Amino acid sequence: MANKNYEALYIVRPDLKDEEVQKIADRFKKVVEDKAGTVSRAEKWEKRKLAYEIAGLKEGNYVIMNFNAPADVPAELNRLMRISDDVVRHQIIKQEEVSADAPKVAEVAAEA
Repeated sequence: MANKNYEALYIVRPDLKDEEVQKIADRFKKVVEDKAGTVSRAEKWEKRKLAYEIAGLKEGNYVIMNFNAPADVPAELNRLMRISDDVVRHQIIKQEEVSADAPKVAEVAAEA
């Protein structure tokens, strides 16, 4: 079974220090790598204001991770993020493969 590309975006509690946020990011990166996946990008964005209050929090540390992994890895990441007290919200999406014969965005916009 072929690996697929995914993107995980998660929000970590705002009261954590940068080192603590990095440890959380490293832990999720290790989960992907331990299950035969590769991480192409994992970076912390700055602390941002949330669109709405979540569990009494008005801001959070955003972390994004792009990875290529077998299909069972996103489910495991989802489980771990859901039970983590430090992760406020998370979302993992599968990146769609773009075929060579698919029209480019500029071509589609020009037709509209």
